[in-house]
Amino acid sequence: MSAHAVRTGVWFIGARGSVATTATAGCAAVAAGLHPAAGMVTETAPFAESGLPPVASLVFGGHDTLDCPLPKRAEVLAAGGVLPHGLPSAVRSELAAADEEIRPGGPLPGDTRTDEELVTAFAADLTDFTRRNGLARSVVVNVASTEPAPAPGAERLPASSLYAAAALRAGCPYVNFTPSTGLRTPALQAAVAACALPHAGRDGKTGQTLLRSVLAPMFVQRALPVRAWSGTNLLGGGDGAALADPAAAAAKNAGKERVLADTLGAAPEGEVHIDDVPALGDWKTAWDHIAFDGFLGARMVLQTTWQGCDSALAAPLVLDLARLLARAHEVGLTGPRPELGFYFKDPDGGPAALSAQYLSLLDFAERLRGDK
Repeated sequence: MSAHAVRTGVWFIGARGSVATTATAGCAAVAAGLHPAAGMVTETAPFAESGLPPVASLVFGGHDTLDCPLPKRAEVLAAGGVLPHGLPSAVRSELAAADEEIRPGGPLPGDTRTDEELVTAFAADLTDFTRRNGLARSVVVNVASTEPAPAPGAERLPASSLYAAAALRAGCPYVNFTPSTGLRTPALQAAVAACALPHAGRDGKTGQTLLRSVLAPMFVQRALPVRAWSGTNLLGGGDGAALADPAAAAAKNAGKERVLADTLGAAPEGEVHIDDVPALGDWKTAWDHIAFDGFLGARMVLQTTWQGCDSALAAPLVLDLARLLARAHEVGLTGPRPELGFYFKDPDGGPAALSAQYLSLLDFAERLRGDK
């Protein structure tokens, strides 16, 4: 059966959040020819013959603990400038159809279900979604708010790991686009090893760290020692509120620091600060200050400023990842996919430099094409 004769499910964890709403609305807009596929690497020439599921074949659903309908959520995003004016109305039917496929997440306060009961319920939702819609497969993509790292010896799995376990149980490829634990917990190691499913993560690379992964190799290749690298993020929206929790911010910063340490050989002095500024909504400003040495010890500084919308940066990437993992599953690839490190701060192996990651991704596209 060809990729053009089937439909593929995309099951978002955090399905009514900004990223998932933007991706769902954006996919409908691209499929209808209302907007170009800016930011979707899988829509560029090297991927044309890779057998990826067409954008128009994607069917959306997911879990969320919020009850704001997707059409309403899209209107809020349009009012904030995240979505183009008029787009929520133009794709209202697609948003409403996706909203019908969203199921209650958890655990919510007062939920007395055990971890096993929650995983069973989430997996049943996934299986039902795939069966009712006649889908060839469904890919689970975690785009929920960042959760703190679990405390050592915690008796319960974090929510992200419950959803990840459900994906494995339902036979679904899995993407963790967040810094949350997901599959990376000892409790799921055996299930991950036995699942024979492709998976990728962790923590999508959309802004400040994307720039860091480009700049850091430049200093290494030009033999310019970096003495310190400090940064600040100002952001609002749900991400800003979630990252106001120091434990959640620490989980987020771990990936940012890893990119520098992996590329430079050691983590330089300096920290990243994340400040919640509710007035910014879904928009973010990231500032970096890099101190480095030149010839004969000349002290120099590079400063960068990145201003953008996290949801609009992330949405095309999660659509890419869903399509790539769906195709990987179709051709029988399993386990962590280091070739997809291009998309992550803390990937499952692979090189740290963006240029090298891109070449690895192109090799992956060629492999998918060869198995077509």
